[in-house]
Amino acid sequence: MISIDDFNKIDLRVGKIEEAEKIEGTKLVKLVVNIGEVRKTIVAGIGEKYDLEELLGQLVIVVNNLEPKEIKGIKSEGMLLAVDSENGPVIIVPLEQVTPGSKVR
Repeated sequence: MISIDDFNKIDLRVGKIEEAEKIEGTKLVKLVVNIGEVRKTIVAGIGEKYDLEELLGQLVIVVNNLEPKEIKGIKSEGMLLAVDSENGPVIIVPLEQVTPGSKVR
């Protein structure tokens, strides 16, 4: 269990995928996501599930204040939120069009 104070430390934002590139030999994808005033590179394990062209322009939910981590030689600056399913990861998306950078609450 975490407290509400701990949860409030997590900065969830809406991002818009602007670039998507498969990392060869893996299920990983390198994404460039517009999060309002900044663009971040995020490495996500969604390459087996989603067509890269379909991801372009998609709104997603991102953990914006996650400490950067190097994955396969790429600096990943956040995390894309997804749900595990029988058919692989399912990206969590807003039901309506909102502005990239909008705070998720």
